[in-house]
Amino acid sequence: MSQTNHVKKAMGTAPVFFTAISTILGAILFLRFGVAVGTVGMAGVILLIIIGHMVTLPTAMAISEIATNQKVEGGGEYYMISRSFGLNIGATIGISLYLSQAISVAFYIIAFTEAFRPLLAYIQEHYQIIIPSRAISIPALLILGVLIWKKGASLGVKMLYIVVAMLLLSLLSFFLGHPVSDSAQIVSAPAPFRNLDQLFIVFAIIFPAFTGMDAGVGLSGDLNKPQKSIPRGTILATVTGMIIYIFVVLKLNASASEQDLLTQPLIMSKIALYGWIIIPLGLAAATLSSAIGSILVAPRTLQAISIDSSFPSQKVNRFLGKGVGKTNEPQNATLVTLLLALVFVSFGGIDIVAKIISMFFMMTYAAMNLISFFNHFGADPSYRPTFKSKWYFSLAGFFAATLLMFLMSTLYAFISVVAIFVLYLIIRHYHKKREGLESIFQGVMFQISRKLAVYLQNSAKKTETWRPSAICISSDTFERDKIFDLLNWISYSHGFGTYIHYLEGYYSKETHKEAEKVMKRLINKANKTAGNMIVDTVISPSYTSAIAQIIQTPGISGMENNMVIFEYDKQQPVQLPRIIDNLRMVEAGDFDICILGTSMRNINYANGIHIWIRDINRDNERLMVLLSYVILGHPSWKEATMNLFILSEKNKMEETRNNSTQFIMEGRIPVSPKNIRVIEQEPDVNFRTTIGQYSSEAALTIVGFYNEQIKHEGEKHFEGFETVGDILFVNAHKILDIE
Repeated sequence: MSQTNHVKKAMGTAPVFFTAISTILGAILFLRFGVAVGTVGMAGVILLIIIGHMVTLPTAMAISEIATNQKVEGGGEYYMISRSFGLNIGATIGISLYLSQAISVAFYIIAFTEAFRPLLAYIQEHYQIIIPSRAISIPALLILGVLIWKKGASLGVKMLYIVVAMLLLSLLSFFLGHPVSDSAQIVSAPAPFRNLDQLFIVFAIIFPAFTGMDAGVGLSGDLNKPQKSIPRGTILATVTGMIIYIFVVLKLNASASEQDLLTQPLIMSKIALYGWIIIPLGLAAATLSSAIGSILVAPRTLQAISIDSSFPSQKVNRFLGKGVGKTNEPQNATLVTLLLALVFVSFGGIDIVAKIISMFFMMTYAAMNLISFFNHFGADPSYRPTFKSKWYFSLAGFFAATLLMFLMSTLYAFISVVAIFVLYLIIRHYHKKREGLESIFQGVMFQISRKLAVYLQNSAKKTETWRPSAICISSDTFERDKIFDLLNWISYSHGFGTYIHYLEGYYSKETHKEAEKVMKRLINKANKTAGNMIVDTVISPSYTSAIAQIIQTPGISGMENNMVIFEYDKQQPVQLPRIIDNLRMVEAGDFDICILGTSMRNINYANGIHIWIRDINRDNERLMVLLSYVILGHPSWKEATMNLFILSEKNKMEETRNNSTQFIMEGRIPVSPKNIRVIEQEPDVNFRTTIGQYSSEAALTIVGFYNEQIKHEGEKHFEGFETVGDILFVNAHKILDIE
């Protein structure tokens, strides 16, 4: 389901910036930066700010890039991820993103009550009345929630302008403040690193301070020009927040001792001018503005997920996806978000909530950077963003986000990854028909295969190592399966295979449509066999012209095709004459040639492969053995063995056995000596009779042939093998080396 086109979108860059910056400069700034400086030192916190922005800056650039390449509707980052990785992956990450945003509401409301701690302490001291913090946080959440639920984003943005002004006033008061003790350090002598073992514990607590850019992106559905507003607002807010944080750390380090920083969570109120009133107001403004930003964004993410029908119940999707008014306000999604936030507000515990938020945000950021990198690497011509980042920024952002998750808390990271994986399996179970990963991975795989193909083509000229790169042509694909199976066996592990279905006729609109239908059937057939071959069709007025086309087709493996395989029915060999007529043309291309004669008999793999060798075709011996080895690599043949039958003159039988055994040992061919049989060649016994005597039950029989034999005998060369099952005739264009 797509989002409606009649929704009024009037917001510009300013709401994106103010929503983001007000969320960035939030509770962590006032409540935890002093403790952070006291714990790991000024240098340590500045390092953490830099590390944190190694994730957020590339992510901001990746978001900006993706936003300028596609139409961005409601849902912000969820919309971008789902339209790049597909709806199943998008819903999985989108739900985790929504949870982080919804939990952030609780986080900021909990932090909001910290602004009232001096007042609560005063009441307790003078009136002996103990007021729990939840007496402020729960009503504050309900009042804010009702206002946003009733009035929507427009009221939220107007409130942001007021609280941002208060926030800036409190920061100005802080920077104009004075040291709180004589033991304070000075800016010119920065404190060294301290407690490096706690570096990433502190990072996990303060990282949510760097994540506010998500709030601005989440307004995408309300923006008039998101391709313009998102890059400007997001990057400006991220950079501004980083600069302010660095100056706050310098000011804290210059204005308070380590002891003061560690023991007074609201140390900024001691430093700022009129800090006793301005800093609590600033904290209230910062946390309230962050809560507003999160409560504006989270329901829109949930609404977008529901509009895509990602939840198993359509009733749930309709309820959560419903919008109200011209701006499509997500009232139902807002109500659910408030209830979820209320649960976490009841829990309290600001540091624990901060760690949970950090994990969810890290996974989202990793996904955004990965999308950007894949789009760069895939080099899709349709990916033309007006704002351009660099692929190495995106790749660095992905690795930084992934690594930092585990450095912050291995346990929390592991739980988060497992939770995401389970959530994906659930969504995939309910939406089996959804696809999407292919769309972005297709470009990546294209680039990898292109590079590999070029590499293989170049390296093929430098090496004599042989592996089959076979191409097969048949017009009876759907009448007989065994030629399809043969190519599947060859291409499963050691070789490459291209299967071509031949359609007789001239190329036209009608034959093209017919070829498309056949292609779908071929793909389905290949998928059922779980093969690694490539399938295709060829339209040509004659069998000869079709063969001429395919033998000039480049190999998909990056190396030239070196083998052509034909097929005919032994019972009704109507295809055999035209195969014979075209052998000389194929031979001119230096191809190994295989001709499979199929029978109606089912294959009993346990009976193995029988290879027949005689003096007249010793040049084919090595190709037949290597080809058998390749075929046996397929799982269907796991219980099968290779059996060599060698015809020899009576006085040379021992010599033939010794030579064959040595050949097998030197070539490391998996043939047991007991499976090598040297048979006396009797002049008055027909070769075909001997084969029928020993190989009537073989799963596959392989014999060699020469084109000169075919020239003199024609079709008769392939007759007389009625007592055996499937038989493969092999002709090597040169003697292969087995090392």
